[in-house]
Amino acid sequence: MIFSAMVAQNVAFWVIAVAMLYAGLRVVTTRNVVHAALYLVVVLAGAAALFLLLGSEFVGITQVLIYIGAIIVLFLFGIMLTRAPMGKEKSLDHPRKLPALLAAVIVGGVTIYSVLDYFGDEQLPRESRTTTREVADSIFSEYIIAFEAVSVLLLAALIGAIVVARKE
Repeated sequence: MIFSAMVAQNVAFWVIAVAMLYAGLRVVTTRNVVHAALYLVVVLAGAAALFLLLGSEFVGITQVLIYIGAIIVLFLFGIMLTRAPMGKEKSLDHPRKLPALLAAVIVGGVTIYSVLDYFGDEQLPRESRTTTREVADSIFSEYIIAFEAVSVLLLAALIGAIVVARKE
């Protein structure tokens, strides 16, 4: 029977995956921009939970601190500063939804096929654990330019939101 192999970790994975899928669909289908940002919080929290299930505590907690704690706050701050409409906005709705849905299904299908074709039944090696020290050393030595570029980009986005929202 198929359910005999279901352990708690598998059940947790599928619950989190379904919640992330629903929230991800709601991010792109909701008409309220604040609700979209809050659904994005659910997706990012689900990604952090999946990292925790995989045993990558550092990446999971970093996901919570950086993406949920900083990026979503930056999104909401930008939404409030630019005085975006808070209600449903009919003018943002496109009449031709079928081509977009068809393109999404095709891209999703090609992605799933490519991943399954490339990796097949391979499993991750259980012996290769990366410590927090190794991750920090690589971020602040090998990837320091990208790390600083992202921080400057976020600062520029914040300054741009302030300039756009400023009254003349």
